[in-house]
Amino acid sequence: MLDKRTDLAGPGISTYEAVDQILPKDYESLLDVKRTQQAIYDVKDYIEKGLAKELNLMMVQVPLIVEVESGMNDMLDRDGSRTPVEFPCGLGLDTPIRASIVQAATKWKRWALQQFQCDVHEGINTDMRAVRKDYFLDHDHSAYVDQWDWEQVITEKDRNLEYLTDVVKKIWKVFVGAEKMVMDKYPELQDPRIPSLPEELHFIHAEEILAKYPDLPRKERETKILEEFGAVFIYGIGWVLDDGFPHEMRAADYDDWVTPTIEKDGKLMHGLNGDILVWNHVTKRRHELSSMGVRVTKDSLVEQMKIADREGELSQPYHQMILNDEIPLSIGGGIGQSRVQMLLLRKAHLGEVSTTVWPKPLHEVCEKHNIHVLK
Repeated sequence: MLDKRTDLAGPGISTYEAVDQILPKDYESLLDVKRTQQAIYDVKDYIEKGLAKELNLMMVQVPLIVEVESGMNDMLDRDGSRTPVEFPCGLGLDTPIRASIVQAATKWKRWALQQFQCDVHEGINTDMRAVRKDYFLDHDHSAYVDQWDWEQVITEKDRNLEYLTDVVKKIWKVFVGAEKMVMDKYPELQDPRIPSLPEELHFIHAEEILAKYPDLPRKERETKILEEFGAVFIYGIGWVLDDGFPHEMRAADYDDWVTPTIEKDGKLMHGLNGDILVWNHVTKRRHELSSMGVRVTKDSLVEQMKIADREGELSQPYHQMILNDEIPLSIGGGIGQSRVQMLLLRKAHLGEVSTTVWPKPLHEVCEKHNIHVLK
């Protein structure tokens, strides 16, 4: 069992012997390769249209690379351990542009709301592609990332758990609808061994999960709660909980995880953000679909950057725009496209729905389990 500190980030798997143990033993894909590709784009079309309708979003262009000095790249975790790919570009320039490949468009989206002239309760969605080189590559983590990265303009009055909860419910409605659509169109996916998603998502604070399972590391707590409810939204990811650890490390400069929100049984809880997780009946493991949150104000940004010991970055253009009230208040998130497609199409591995690089040991393990990853 991992200790709590080790469990704060990453997939929780660190050897291919462990991957071999967790992959299903009697796996057979319910869709062939051709039908899988058709279903991927049916799911993609349904979800993009569903998010547009439910959250009042429009699809926009999104960068693959950003300037390092802008501070726009997503650093993923508070400790800065996952660094983006950087390179100089611009042939013939005396001083080449110092560029980095995005790890997500999390910060860029908030600025882009202004670029695309979004009014209150309007927003954008993107077909985002990214590279995250510092993950252990297992069955549901890859170096290539595809997300629906979305963002919506809100007001100060919307910065509360009620608004966040309403947005999450709308996203869940889209997921449930996408599953029903793909089951109807591809009846071979209707396997009695794999139950459908629950109609309702269970909402719970990270502090409440810790109270239920105080001795377990984060991922094991998530597993327990998912075994009970099937699908959950966990509030409050980033604030230090009663055991002295956050539920998970969260970057300090986009989601607001310091704002006090609710008091329960005399305990004040924090955080206007969270994750959607489900129980995956194919892999029989926890399966994260989305992270999202109400974004920081200038005050919560300063507080979180101080906690993270990253105050020196407040001089970057992105942070200065927040501090000078130059970009709107917003709510936003990232939804893993391949993660959702893997779940809805009853796949055992991300490589069955996306094409990227995988190490030889993983290919060997997959072949052993009758899992055919795309090349």
